[in-house]
Amino acid sequence: MGIAATGSPELAYNVAKATATEISAVGVNLILGPVLDVLTNARHQPLGVRTTGDDPQEASQYCIATINGYKDAGIATCGKHFPSYGNLDFLGSSLDMPIITQTLEELSLSALVPFRNAVAAGRLDAMFIGGCGIQNAGMNVTHACLSDQVVDDLLRNDLGFKGVAISECLEMQSLIQEYGVKGGTVMAVEAGNDLILLCRAHDIQLEAISGLKLGIENGIISKKRIYTSLRRVLRLKNACTSWEKALNPPGLSLLSKIHSSHLALSQKAYDQSIAVVRDKDNLLPLSESLLQGEELLLLTPLVKPLPASAATKNIIEKGNGKLSSMHERWIHHERGTIMSGEGVFRELGKSLARIRNGKLLHTSYTANGLRPVHENLINRASAIIIVTADANRNMYQNGFTKHVATMCHMLRGTGQKKSLVVVAVSSPYDFAMEKLIGTYVCTFDFTETAMASLVRALYGEIVPQGSMPGTMRKSKKVTKTRQQWLVENYERSRDEHGLNELLRTLARTSTPSLPYMATTAASFELRDSNFEESHFVVRNSSTNMLYGFIATYYLKGVAIIGAIFVDPSKRNVSVGRSLHRRAMRALLQKSGIKKIQLGLAYPGIFPGVPVDESGSIRNWFDNVGWDTQFPKRLANMVIEDLGSWSSPEGLLQSLQRANISFDLIKSMDNSDSVLALVAAQSGPEIVELYRSALQDPHCGIVRAKAALDNVLGIVIISTKSSHLSAYIPSLHASENQEAGGIIAPIVTATAQASLVLQGLVFMGVRQNKSQKSAKSVLSWVPGETHELFSAMGFEVQQTFDEVVNSPEHWLDLS
Repeated sequence: MGIAATGSPELAYNVAKATATEISAVGVNLILGPVLDVLTNARHQPLGVRTTGDDPQEASQYCIATINGYKDAGIATCGKHFPSYGNLDFLGSSLDMPIITQTLEELSLSALVPFRNAVAAGRLDAMFIGGCGIQNAGMNVTHACLSDQVVDDLLRNDLGFKGVAISECLEMQSLIQEYGVKGGTVMAVEAGNDLILLCRAHDIQLEAISGLKLGIENGIISKKRIYTSLRRVLRLKNACTSWEKALNPPGLSLLSKIHSSHLALSQKAYDQSIAVVRDKDNLLPLSESLLQGEELLLLTPLVKPLPASAATKNIIEKGNGKLSSMHERWIHHERGTIMSGEGVFRELGKSLARIRNGKLLHTSYTANGLRPVHENLINRASAIIIVTADANRNMYQNGFTKHVATMCHMLRGTGQKKSLVVVAVSSPYDFAMEKLIGTYVCTFDFTETAMASLVRALYGEIVPQGSMPGTMRKSKKVTKTRQQWLVENYERSRDEHGLNELLRTLARTSTPSLPYMATTAASFELRDSNFEESHFVVRNSSTNMLYGFIATYYLKGVAIIGAIFVDPSKRNVSVGRSLHRRAMRALLQKSGIKKIQLGLAYPGIFPGVPVDESGSIRNWFDNVGWDTQFPKRLANMVIEDLGSWSSPEGLLQSLQRANISFDLIKSMDNSDSVLALVAAQSGPEIVELYRSALQDPHCGIVRAKAALDNVLGIVIISTKSSHLSAYIPSLHASENQEAGGIIAPIVTATAQASLVLQGLVFMGVRQNKSQKSAKSVLSWVPGETHELFSAMGFEVQQTFDEVVNSPEHWLDLS
């Protein structure tokens, strides 16, 4: 959550990549992260700051950036906790599992959104299945990880996940009491899990292996089921490691080289995450509101030290010298962490005393409430800092803080100076809405580095930049006056590098990432005399960094916005609105304009508005004035593995019975009939797409013809070497994988139109296969034909809505 508080998905990517690089250096190749849960009941959930927040789209954005960071460092990823730990009902007993009571429809609208988006992004290797129960009208499950309704049906069938499923730890007391470890292991495998998690005791792990053997011997688990999991696990291992890599990690030699740069990155992340939620009385920085001779009081709760903290290391070092067995050391550690809670914030107190070069009073508070010692210290101090850590779950902190706040308010009424600053070092929701707390700061963490950043923020050495993540950040931004950004014409020599950097940032933080990953600045410039092109940018003139970009085209009476995107860290501050307003004014000045269109097939970075489940992108265009009620649905579809593809049964015979034949043309010599058909059936940009394909030696046009040589339909076929792949991201292929393209199928309106379409695409797939393509990409597919091509083995890659408005709709801008 602290990373999300920075407002920078780019920083999320960099931190994830740095983390993965470090753990990879010591031989780790799988990370159980990121947390994909949406904190829909933020005040009472134990996940707390492990989540990104309460907004599913923001959670998706930061989690995908994190996944990309892990993957780019060579680490396998595992999303968790499916289907969600973000809104659990706790029944009270330790033997009762917390349950999800939301319906599947409710889960789909919020909790499942980041999971679905992460799966769609294509870089998630594994999924961690939670152990919670699910009780709603359509499902009654005691443990999600033991249910095929959750693993096989919801995760694999509904979300399309093909990676490794990992169960929650089966050493849960409620599970052991109900099924036992042997029974639980069999049920977990039956449900569809590929790896079974047993964290602690070796004898319990042996019991689970024995249970698995018994499950096979009793015929409950088939060998096919075991081999299915084995193939998934081996595929995962092959993707992230090898024996050479596993046995020879770079170790300390690499860690010593990257230490300083990673330390600087960590400091940057913590500095940028500190959030001043409120400062009604302008108490910050304390260097300006608290005089040198005035006393400062620090009140901190007793909390358990974080595992990697200096306090924990100190406990372990003290115990290791005296205690012989690992068990004794662990017991010492557990007891020691409780006893040392007061020491967690000792360094914070020392740092505050050093930075102010003055007196600091520091004591802790407990569930015993406000004691005489606290009252005496509050009476002495001119300023009080109260630290809380998950006060909504540790209610004594909530009560103590409100008691002190009331006391300070009363003392101020008598003329005494009693400045109060409340710092939440874990959940930011402790006092997010509490008006009694006038100055409220959040750090999201209480590591030594986080506390050092807090001290610098309190004393003005850094300007706090963080904000409450999720819906609270959005609601705060809504109140801001919309900013007018300067919009400039795009200049290749000046802006090309900045645009490529922006595209790389978007590729790391967006889902799906393909439109950005496979696109460069050159992809937007057709340099075609038939098109009028005008592109615009919002930029920082001092750094040449681009904050946003919009591409516009004009062709034979059609004005088109082909793409618009904004740096993730600059969203919700009107960069997109400024770009859109400038572009629309330029387009509406064109003479002979007949219609205005959102989306373009050539270049086809965005054939339309990307369709997302929340509808947030379409809502944005609604809000800037577009009428999006009647869009044209388009899709890109794909056959990922052409090697295993076989032709649909009976299709070839149906084509022969209908006397439909096909030929291939590859030059402008026979282009007249093709271009005439395109002009009659589609817009001018599709005509130019076909014209460009006819001039490309790496493209061809397949024609479908009736018995009398009448052309019934056409489609473009392309190879990896075609120049079209630079303009249509869906045709992008990795360096070692050839992708064949089947682009913009067009047919005449006849009774055989559906059969002709299937025939054209069938011939395209055969052509791709003959050219040794590893996969076939079908681009610019009208929505009503999706089922036709799904029956042929294609899967939808991404869906778009092409939107057309009349110029009269925009009279207020013209």
